[in-house]
Amino acid sequence: MKAVLFDLLSALIDSWSLWDDIAGGKEPGRRWRMEYLRRTYARGAYVPYLDLVADSAEAVGMPRVFADELQRRWDELAPWPRAGEVLTELARERPLAVATNCSEAMGQRAAALVGAPFRAVVTAESAGFYKPDPRVYHAGVAGLAAGQAVPAPLTDEVLFVAGSPLDIKGATRAGLTVVWHNPTRMSGGGAEKVALSVIHDLRELHSILA
Repeated sequence: MKAVLFDLLSALIDSWSLWDDIAGGKEPGRRWRMEYLRRTYARGAYVPYLDLVADSAEAVGMPRVFADELQRRWDELAPWPRAGEVLTELARERPLAVATNCSEAMGQRAAALVGAPFRAVVTAESAGFYKPDPRVYHAGVAGLAAGQAVPAPLTDEVLFVAGSPLDIKGATRAGLTVVWHNPTRMSGGGAEKVALSVIHDLRELHSILA
């Protein structure tokens, strides 16, 4: 593979813990987050990210202001262990980019927390669509050539590191080879069967890309 495209808010960052903390525990946090994922992956064209977050909170009986709290505390997001270190090493051999389902401002803030040299950070807002629309993944692939006098790699030359089962399906339909980083060991509901591999530690990417 000539390049690597990453999901951001699940594959590289433990965003789950912040949602859980705002909601008052793991169980309500996961209900809120799963409703958000369901709505986002069914949405298609971009609408304001925080509106989706607030709508999802309201749908599961939580205050809409949780979305404002999430935005206020956004910089508390923590990358998964060694994410910055692993990606910095990978970037010595191939370009890296991000394709994430959030607003432009919040996507850029979250990507900066990882501490990796991304060629591009493509957000749902900048692409105009939410994943799993293939245009988001393809914009991420195009971003791998950002600022370089080289063409973007072909889709089948890019490894996509997914953060959720829905991302596995979306990236696969977009023509990408997919690895699922699943540090929380969540159920894939069968989606994991179409991934090249399921990993629980980002360091495993070294052997996959070797």
